[in-house]
Amino acid sequence: MRDQTDKLREECGVFGIHGHADAARLTYLGLYALQHRGQESCGIVSSDGRELRPDRAMGLVPDVFDEERLDRLRGTSAIGHVRYSTAGEVSIREAQPFLIKCKYGQIAVCHNGNLPFATEARRKLERDGAIFSSTSDTEVILHGIARSSAATVREAIAEVLRETEGAFSMLFLTPDALVAVRDPRGFRPLALGKLGDAWVVASETCAFDLIGAQYVRDVEPGEVLVVDCEGLHSSHPLPPRPHSQCVFEHVYFARPDSLIYGRSVNESRHKMGRRLAVEHPADADIVVPVPDSGVAASIGYAAESGIAFRFGLVRNHYVHRTFIEPQQAIRAFGVRVKLNPVRHLINGRRVVLIDDSIVRGTTSKKIVGMVREAGASEVHLRISCPPTVSPCYYGVDTPNKEELIAAQMSVEEIRRFVGADSLGYLSLEGMLAATGLPADSTCVACWSGNYPTRITPRAETQWAREHEPVPSD
Repeated sequence: MRDQTDKLREECGVFGIHGHADAARLTYLGLYALQHRGQESCGIVSSDGRELRPDRAMGLVPDVFDEERLDRLRGTSAIGHVRYSTAGEVSIREAQPFLIKCKYGQIAVCHNGNLPFATEARRKLERDGAIFSSTSDTEVILHGIARSSAATVREAIAEVLRETEGAFSMLFLTPDALVAVRDPRGFRPLALGKLGDAWVVASETCAFDLIGAQYVRDVEPGEVLVVDCEGLHSSHPLPPRPHSQCVFEHVYFARPDSLIYGRSVNESRHKMGRRLAVEHPADADIVVPVPDSGVAASIGYAAESGIAFRFGLVRNHYVHRTFIEPQQAIRAFGVRVKLNPVRHLINGRRVVLIDDSIVRGTTSKKIVGMVREAGASEVHLRISCPPTVSPCYYGVDTPNKEELIAAQMSVEEIRRFVGADSLGYLSLEGMLAATGLPADSTCVACWSGNYPTRITPRAETQWAREHEPVPSD
């Protein structure tokens, strides 16, 4: 069963650096900046040019790594990973980077994305005698590399990924090189930066900002970048495919201070709010964001509509996944521990409540109820993306279609369910216009149901098994 939070969940975050004397500590900082992309586990593998040294554990980056652990990760290159599982179990066995030793020597890998057909490939490998140490789809890639007949590990990586369908932004580390690969459709982001003479790669550019690196460009869809003692080498050995960049990075996943696909996330969200105000105006007194991802869109909505922006909900930033609940039930406790209304701002006012998405609808219902209890005379809910009607198979943790409220109800039925006076979603056209991303190079399957790759019945069955419906609280 999956986590019960009523949000689509971040996938994972990857960071890598080559050619810096403090590689492990910079990787630690890079992962710290990417912590929002995964909070289950984290790990770093470093290289001193001769040997790879791994360290991984369950938990948050600052809780796992201390001075002593980082001192053991010697070397001038490293890769790191923060994980939120979209496939596989939740355990230390699944924590990345994975490290193996095969005929090519030591190889470490970390992966952001999802491989819809990994289950089929895994079963075939198991029938042929392969032994797996995890349930992760990423391990299938390592088995393919180990079985390759290519002359070098770099050629083996390209050979295996040429035959791999799905979403992957991957970092490989060998004793003498860092290899960064992005799938030909470009589902998940991957950026290239420079820090002095060192090359850096990361899921988001906010990781560059923390360590003082400069953003150079995105790793291109289908590109393989190799960084070694001779510098940076680029090739495009993977077969070209139509681009399908995930728009939800701009809607919700990425930090607003990042550039994703070369475009400002904060600017995209601000424009989404402006478009939302044009498409779904409201006669109201204040605009209130559901923090934190609803803030930029709310500022845009307020600017376009002329309605005053107010922080009418305060978020507790120190809440993690588990906390001790009271023995006696408190209504909507799970939401209340994370959000609290500012009553003197809300009481007696007509409120436009801005959020980035509605998934199951249970949390939206509780937040609308909370705002009403704080004295709002009207609550007009506005969502800065279209209705989410289909699950994602490319690295985003979504519920089954049966749990997606927009796949089961009309907008009016959803409005009644959450208890809002009105409900408006941003149109697909408006969202794409706000991001500036061309419609023919983006993936909008979660809103349209049209997938850019084939999804086999077996892949759908495996996804359903890993995302079993759970009762809402």
